[in-house]
Amino acid sequence: MTIFFYLCRQILQVMLAVTLVLLIVALTSRFIQYLGDAVAGQLASNILFLLMLYRLPDFLLVILPLAYFLGIILVYGRMYAENEMVILLGSGFSHERLLTYSLGIASLVAVLLALLVLYLAPWGVRNTEQIKLSQEELTEIDLIVAGQFQSFDNGERVTYSERISSGDNGRRLENVFVARTEEDESQSPQLLLAETAAPRIDAETGARYMLLENVRQYDGDPGVANFRVGRFQAQGILLPEPTEFEAVLEEATLPTSALLGADDLARRAELQWRLSVLILIPVITLIAVPMSRVGPRQGRYSKLIPAALIYATYFVLLQFCKDLISEATLNPTLGLWWIHALFILLGLVLWRYPGLPILGSKAS
Repeated sequence: MTIFFYLCRQILQVMLAVTLVLLIVALTSRFIQYLGDAVAGQLASNILFLLMLYRLPDFLLVILPLAYFLGIILVYGRMYAENEMVILLGSGFSHERLLTYSLGIASLVAVLLALLVLYLAPWGVRNTEQIKLSQEELTEIDLIVAGQFQSFDNGERVTYSERISSGDNGRRLENVFVARTEEDESQSPQLLLAETAAPRIDAETGARYMLLENVRQYDGDPGVANFRVGRFQAQGILLPEPTEFEAVLEEATLPTSALLGADDLARRAELQWRLSVLILIPVITLIAVPMSRVGPRQGRYSKLIPAALIYATYFVLLQFCKDLISEATLNPTLGLWWIHALFILLGLVLWRYPGLPILGSKAS
């Protein structure tokens, strides 16, 4: 058991370090994307960190198996390079026993992944979608950033506000500029200049609109002197209707219990995907243990690139075939199981022929 705890500590430490590095890269990239959406007026800035928190389990589903895979490669590779593994194997500790201990460590990782893939990830995706769709209920007055030109309504309207203050009905824009274009090319673009703008809701229809006050309106084509000028005490701009959440409900947001026994192909594909994430752990263990063997003239990091390529191929194949099942292109009975069988076969080949080029090499 002392050897097991030693291997477990070494692998989990490396796995944690790799996970933190990859997680920081992934979260930084996604945060920059969300920040860009916030600057463009598509998201409110106060929900960015909440979105990142809900997306965290989904990121870990991809990162943790890779970190565990690389953890075995790095730890065992170091032990081979420093002759620790040679001494261990020479004292009667067999490769089969090493694999057994590694599968024991894999079971610990699988428990954590089960919590993520079966419960936390669907919960996080659903909350992420709810937050995003709740943004559809906000008007551009709620999303506008003072001093910036921002595009709304699929680029048909550009709005600018010099200042933003608080009013009785919420935010209030001051010194407002609005440029509107219509899909009908026969209608001229409009430029609206208003002292203030505030959100309003029609009591009878529930329609949302932006009420502009003390408005000057310019109708005409840019660069042409023939244009019309109008003045209005108040003018309303109809805003898009909010999106219903149920209309965009996806299988990834459903709890695992809702997927069990489902006949819908998309739900069956999602269930197979979640189970595949758990099956992935023992399979990559079977591959990683023989693949980690390095010769005396090989560096301990020589297997990192091949390992990353194998994991990427495995993961991409699972995602690709999941989409094929949802589209009724792939038989759900065959499903994702053939991919696991293929990589189990790869692991067995590595055990039988550890000297395969690139994938493995004989230990000294």
